[in-house]
Amino acid sequence: MVTVGLLYPGHSAEDDYPALEARLDGTIRLPVVITSVGEDAHRVDALLDLGRAERLAEGATELAAAEPDAVMWACTSGSFVFGPEGARNQASGVAQALGVPVSSTSLAFVDACKALDVRRVAVAASYPEDVAQHFVRFLTAGGVEVVAMGSHGIITAAEVGTLDPGRVIAMVKAADHPDADAILVPDTAMHTLEIVDDLEAAVGKPVLTANQVTVWKGLQLIGPVPSLPGLGRLFSARGTHA
Repeated sequence: MVTVGLLYPGHSAEDDYPALEARLDGTIRLPVVITSVGEDAHRVDALLDLGRAERLAEGATELAAAEPDAVMWACTSGSFVFGPEGARNQASGVAQALGVPVSSTSLAFVDACKALDVRRVAVAASYPEDVAQHFVRFLTAGGVEVVAMGSHGIITAAEVGTLDPGRVIAMVKAADHPDADAILVPDTAMHTLEIVDDLEAAVGKPVLTANQVTVWKGLQLIGPVPSLPGLGRLFSARGTHA
């Protein structure tokens, strides 16, 4: 059994991961370590603090006990605000501490788009506009064109974690654009792992969510990604190799 360790900031949708682990009935282990949070705010200064190397290092020390085969910094906004190079530096710092491959949710979004040959996307962001634009720039730097972006101005991760499936589906449908090859839902604070297939059915195209791409990338760091039910086209045969 492979183990993808997750460093997750604070409390909002971290229960998405053990729920998925239970549904997959022993296929993979997804141990979660909660990293410290200064202020729960989707604001650039707070996010730069959230993703500080010291916070990740503390989490990595705790996660070592789970003996992960790979580790993901399961935070989109706390990685993309650092830019591509900064996000890679975050991952390499944790990798040096634990001696296993490491990536982050923001980097996973770019890699997942490449795996599905997705060039143009629409973004359904829970964040305020200015924070969401950091994600747009991150994607653009990775060769992904954003043709439409809906931002919903939700300040705290805690509030995002309370959104019900109907609200998430509505956000994704509202963000869709005829020119978009896929819809990206970038917040790991949003519960999505149980509704990926529902989201894709609602728009008729691939939907990449933060917690979904986080698990996918963690598995890809270890080897070929298994085809897993209920997790959308990314986990179908087409999306399991990048």
